[in-house]
Amino acid sequence: MRLEYPIPPSSEITPEALYLSRRRFLQSALTLSAGIALAACLPPSRESFPDRAGITPQATGTSDELGDPLTPFEAVTNYNNYYEFSTDKQAVAHLARDFPYQPWSVVIGGLVHRPQTLGIEDILRLFPLEERVYRLRCVEGWSMVIPWLGFPLRQLLERVEPMGSARYVRFVAIYDPEHMPGQKTGLFPWPYTEGLRLDEAMHDLTILALGLYGQMLLPQNGAPLRLVVPWKYGFKSIKAIVRIELTEEQPTTLWSTVAPQEYGFYANVNPDVPHPRWSQATERRIGESERRPTLLFNGYSEQVAGLYQGMDLRLNY
Repeated sequence: MRLEYPIPPSSEITPEALYLSRRRFLQSALTLSAGIALAACLPPSRESFPDRAGITPQATGTSDELGDPLTPFEAVTNYNNYYEFSTDKQAVAHLARDFPYQPWSVVIGGLVHRPQTLGIEDILRLFPLEERVYRLRCVEGWSMVIPWLGFPLRQLLERVEPMGSARYVRFVAIYDPEHMPGQKTGLFPWPYTEGLRLDEAMHDLTILALGLYGQMLLPQNGAPLRLVVPWKYGFKSIKAIVRIELTEEQPTTLWSTVAPQEYGFYANVNPDVPHPRWSQATERRIGESERRPTLLFNGYSEQVAGLYQGMDLRLNY
């Protein structure tokens, strides 16, 4: 059965050249052929994390702190921006179904005193997981409410002991054109790269997620490890991370390289700073028919506004 979700108008899709030749939607699938050894995910019988994590295979709550309901699991796992697989959101789950992510390791280095390479099994052992219900706001103007499972990125960074000269954190995603057909197109300078200022990365809201809705991440959601920074537009939350580097200079990122006039380094959700091709004043929550006002910093102003005190948010977009 084909799952249908509201699709943004063409003016809300990025980049412009892609929405002009949008391919037909494909039937989404949730099949996962190879899970990591610690947990398997094969709908409709989805296993939970190891008992150590104390997490059941479903969200422990039903809404975020503002009272907004969770976006259904079927929507979260079948409506995905993941250009490494496809520019068609409803094709990603199908194309990613056989993506191999076992074994998997992440190299953490750069300006640190204790560089390390950690497998996913090491990460699960070292860092207790917790559920974080966050709003996800896409730069295209749509949003979701997702119950993530993960841990603060700060804990990982403290483990490798950043040097005093470290100012930024650079993230690199996997480059695997054999299993990621979108990387064969040449549309973008792969692999996907992103970056944060060190104080943003150390903020308690910033997490590395390994799951959602009580189960390990599916490939279409960035398995096995992705960044989640809830006050920034979704493209900052890089998926399938293989390298984390601390640097002194601000790192280049994929979107700020491709279209710097449209996608800045900070990418903070801001209703007062429009995208060059559409307004950011409102958003469409997936599952709702009406648009709603966009909240500054995606509703997390109280927690994060201090990070940008004295900065011009229009210039540092």
